[in-house]
Amino acid sequence: SSGINAEYGGGITLDLGFSSFTIPYPAHLGTDHETLLITLVDCPGHASLLKTVIGGAHIIDQMILVVDIMKGIQTQTAECLVIGELTCDKLLVVLNKTDLIPADKRADKIARVRKKISMALSKTKFKDAEIISCSAAEREGVDNLISVISNSVVIGPRDFTGDFVFSVDHCFGVKGQGTVLTGTCLAGSIGLNDTVKISNTKLEKKIKTIQVFRRSVDRLHQGDR
Repeated sequence: SSGINAEYGGGITLDLGFSSFTIPYPAHLGTDHETLLITLVDCPGHASLLKTVIGGAHIIDQMILVVDIMKGIQTQTAECLVIGELTCDKLLVVLNKTDLIPADKRADKIARVRKKISMALSKTKFKDAEIISCSAAEREGVDNLISVISNSVVIGPRDFTGDFVFSVDHCFGVKGQGTVLTGTCLAGSIGLNDTVKISNTKLEKKIKTIQVFRRSVDRLHQGDR
């Protein structure tokens, strides 16, 4: 229901997925804008797919570790923590599927899993990470999750002056529109009518239109999707 497009094989996410939502611009970031676009990068949870995860690390400012509260810490949980320590400095832990716990046992179960997670984090750089619980299926605690993200969000350093580098996910032709590329701006920036050079082909093409999550914009900057 999140709208994230991912590939599945045996229940394991095999590719990076992307979705987004907009929040009022957090006060702790200043008053430069009215809204802030939060981009969610859904990364695979297995070390065997490390290359795929690292591929999305260029624009990750904060990590959200989602844990199935019914299963607790799994092998992939530890793998995700190792990857997290390599790619970012800020972590939020979300204990999901609380709706599956009987109401009279929910508080105790959440407390026990939170304690185990805290112990697992105690020897990592995420020892002070916040741990919250929710049910995505029932939307219980989702508003609190968004509030926590809003209050803790950080914007990493961005350099818009260097060469434009764009990581391409998909490339296809649209009749009457030309060639469409989807992906992530890893460095620099580019605007409408600017010319880009496609590596390994020596081709140069002019930018006709730019969209960020289906919203037309005049310019694309590092970190934009």
